[in-house]
Amino acid sequence: MVALLMSIMVVLLLLNFPMMIPLIVGPLVVLWFFFPNLDPMLMMQQLQTGIESYVLLAVPLFILAADIMTTGKTSNRLLDFVGAFVGHLRGGYAITTAATCTLFGAISGSTQATVVAVGKPMRERLLKAGYKDSSAIALIVNSSDIALLIPPSIGMIMYALVSNTSVGDLFMAGILPGIIVFLAFSIFSILYAKKEDIPLADKVPWKERFRMTGKALLPLGFPVIVVGGIYAGIFSATEAAGISVLYAFILEVIIYRSIKLTQIPKVALSTGLVTSAVFVLVAAGQAFTWVISFARIPQTITEAVLGPDPSQTFVLIMVTVFFFVGCMFVDPIVVILVLTPIFYPVAVNAGIDPIHLGVIITFQVALGSATPPFGVDIFTASAVFEKSYLDVIRATPPYIIMLISIAILLIFVPDISLAYRYILP
Repeated sequence: MVALLMSIMVVLLLLNFPMMIPLIVGPLVVLWFFFPNLDPMLMMQQLQTGIESYVLLAVPLFILAADIMTTGKTSNRLLDFVGAFVGHLRGGYAITTAATCTLFGAISGSTQATVVAVGKPMRERLLKAGYKDSSAIALIVNSSDIALLIPPSIGMIMYALVSNTSVGDLFMAGILPGIIVFLAFSIFSILYAKKEDIPLADKVPWKERFRMTGKALLPLGFPVIVVGGIYAGIFSATEAAGISVLYAFILEVIIYRSIKLTQIPKVALSTGLVTSAVFVLVAAGQAFTWVISFARIPQTITEAVLGPDPSQTFVLIMVTVFFFVGCMFVDPIVVILVLTPIFYPVAVNAGIDPIHLGVIITFQVALGSATPPFGVDIFTASAVFEKSYLDVIRATPPYIIMLISIAILLIFVPDISLAYRYILP
């Protein structure tokens, strides 16, 4: 049964079918062959069930807010703000890039949106500062990973949907790992700048710093509204997404006037196209999950891979490997929808906290998104910067090594993911 399912999906992928086709056709063939008496309409019901969740409303709203901010000048304001304080330090421009990706991730929740919004203006600054183009692109692509860890994270919303876990708790749990990644990249940036003898930039006067801070103050309100509002119980994650859209609209259209009202339909169309692709994948993922659960395929796979009584550490290592490798080849949302139902029950039975598991999974999804051969951020960067595939990945190995090291740290020190429980009431 497992062999038939995997064979069908692999063949369809090799034939270049969109991912939703293997997700639907593979399980459907399994039903026909092994459960011929089962009503096929149950499959259709599961497709509908997959997109009925109230939590899913947050996805298009966060995407729309990110599209509005990307079309506007928010990324430039954040770049100017961070650069004004650290740009004159050794490796300052690289640190500015990592910090801005972190801040923009707290607005967009999308790695690809971060590559586009931060990458375009920051690449030019890095090149002028003396950085090699391959190093600048590698920094941008890998720093965008932080966007999936810092709330609002689309990846975390998908995991919460599949596992029925609190989105608010996941958002809080991702903050510290995201900061750790930023600090690791910053230390590497300092060492790289010393090694390559990158010249120091001029120090920005305090008067100019205050001006840049004033311009960035309102965009910095996004994470405060999203995280603070959700955790304080003022509104849900979905309501926070709606407020984010309103906040983005007020900032870019009314206050900054960087977007005209006539541009909003084009922005909304872009959001609609992305959302439709996401929702089709979610619907197909729900049908896939239902079929493999009915056929007890997760139990078969986990028993074969993990054994009858795996330890917490071994389970997390296998989760790390499977999700990391999966995202090297397939879209992160698909990987979450397919693999989470397989590993989640075993992880919970082994005593692993669902929130910690969610952080581990999200981290691997972020890492795989920027890792060859088929990490989605690599192709986004290739299109945005008009560079070849090899040019984009040439300088990525140091960042991959750092991210893998942090992933290992998260496995053996779960309190990093759960630290918010000790800090907040």
